[in-house]
Parts: sequence; C-alpha cells; structure tokens
Amino acid sequence: MTAVNDIVLIHYEDKPLMFARIEEILADHKPGWYHVRLLMLQVPVQLVTWILRDAYIEGEPFTMNGKKMRLERIQAPTPSDGDASPAPKPPSRQENAEAKVINLADLKKK
Repeated sequence: MTAVNDIVLIHYEDKPLMFARIEEILADHKPGWYHVRLLMLQVPVQLVTWILRDAYIEGEPFTMNGKKMRLERIQAPTPSDGDASPAPKPPSRQENAEAKVINLADLKKK
C-alpha cells in the first residue's frame, strides 16, 4: 500500500518520467478521492497536489489532460551477496594519526 514518505515513479504515456515523494494524503470531500501532495524530485524541486482516487495511488492508470499517467511505488533495493562491492572501511584512528588538518579559511586568505 502506497503511503506518506513513499517514493513513486511517475509514468507519462507509458514512459518513466520522474520520481516523487508522497508528502501528504488527505481525504477529498468525494468518497474514495484524495488530495495527494507530491514532492517532485527534479531540478528545481517542486510541490504539487493531485486529486486522485485510491486505486490511482495504488498504481492503476489514469488520465490527466487526456494523457495516460500511472504511479508506481518504488521499493529500495536490498544489497545481496555479489551484487555490489562492500562499502569501504573508514580509516582507523592509528591511520589518521599522521593526517594533516587543512584550514579552508586560511586558503581563502591567500
């Protein structure tokens, strides 16, 4: 079930268009309809509110201005054996003992 803070992929005319995060879902005065506030994850980011039926929030296709649209909830991938290299280990304190701290403010003065 799609809920607040879920990431969705917005399909436009059967092609993936952009990602968005669901910020809020509020009931409309019409039963079965909701005001869905989406944070469009694009440059620049923007907030939009769409009025959608519950089925549309769950991924059923709908039209907007005569164009076919669909929301697809995205599941974050889980790392599995062999899919990705392990994250590098942070250096130990002993390795950092010889590290030099550079003051960026001093660099600007020069």
